[in-house]
Amino acid sequence: MHRESASEEPSRLCEPVLELWPAAGFSANVRGMPYGPADAIDLAGLKRALVIQLRHHGDVLLTSPVFTVLRNHAPSLEIDALVYAETRDMLDLHPAIAQVHVVDRRWKELAAPTRLMREWRLQATMRERGYDLIVHLSEHPRGAWLARSLGARYAVAHDFVRKTGLWKKSFTHLAPLPGNGRRHRVELNLDTLRRLGIQPGDGERRLVLVPGEEADRSVDELLAAHGLAPKKFIHFQPGSRWLFKCWPAERAAGLIGALSRRGERIVLTAGPDERERAMIAEIRDRTDAQFVDLSGTSMLSLKHLAALTARAKLFIGVDSAPMHIAAAMQTPVVALFGPSGELEWGPWHVPHRVVASNDHPCRPCGIDGCGGGKVSECLTRLPQQAVLSAVDALIAR
Repeated sequence: MHRESASEEPSRLCEPVLELWPAAGFSANVRGMPYGPADAIDLAGLKRALVIQLRHHGDVLLTSPVFTVLRNHAPSLEIDALVYAETRDMLDLHPAIAQVHVVDRRWKELAAPTRLMREWRLQATMRERGYDLIVHLSEHPRGAWLARSLGARYAVAHDFVRKTGLWKKSFTHLAPLPGNGRRHRVELNLDTLRRLGIQPGDGERRLVLVPGEEADRSVDELLAAHGLAPKKFIHFQPGSRWLFKCWPAERAAGLIGALSRRGERIVLTAGPDERERAMIAEIRDRTDAQFVDLSGTSMLSLKHLAALTARAKLFIGVDSAPMHIAAAMQTPVVALFGPSGELEWGPWHVPHRVVASNDHPCRPCGIDGCGGGKVSECLTRLPQQAVLSAVDALIAR
């Protein structure tokens, strides 16, 4: 038996969109509640903050509410980000961010003197900014080192059980992690601010991704060239570079056929990984249905992908960065989940349906395929009809 689950709080998904910068201020404590952590910090005395997230694209996008909340609670605070170079598109047009610093993974391929020079320049740039607060959102050791070396007055991270005493001594504040592990990643990120005495309001927690004028214009021209009008097509990204998170190509092809017979226009996209492109080719071979294939379109950067999915009436995909991008653009999402957990990684604050198996009590296991075999049966056995039902439910809304 398979299940189709909606949000735990469906009424919240239907509430009106609130302004990013509400006119009213935000209290450091919950409205009407005078209490908070005894060591809460005074934001009024801070000039600059650095938020560090050295992980993948989706993880970086899920940090975007942290910047919104910090800016709302301390309007004069300049907030910078430190991310990997390939993920900067997730944040660089965020209205609450002053500067985005990057670590380029390719530095490790450089000769030692060149690599050290790049690292020294990055360190010098951040030191010159003079941060009063560091918010570190992963287990990456660089965050603990920066908390010590940049001389920030306050530094906060999560209290990871497996981290040593050096980690704990690097931060002035440590946010506890829930014992059951069933908390959405956005809320875990915001927990670091709660630990400082900053309580996020309900209207501050949306994901923020700004495609930009060039991406918007390019995507409008691309859609016009294919005879597609905004909100008149379904965006389907069946693949992921993590193949154990993917639905089989034959099921994806069957879904495209069924939707096409209903008169739906389908746009397919894929990441740059050759295995994802190969999956699209297999889908093409398995269906006679017509669809617009943008998987080989070199102009589709992450910002272009955001602009594209913003114009779709519905997004269908697996647990991946494009799914989070669709949520950020407020496009209704049908998300297929297997070994990863929808409570921790599901579509955030957007109308959605999650399609997942009830026949596999082992999920979510977090393993790269059953037995580490790169094939997740909880995904490969999801029937086409379950996804169609989820599509129908969202279109009916």
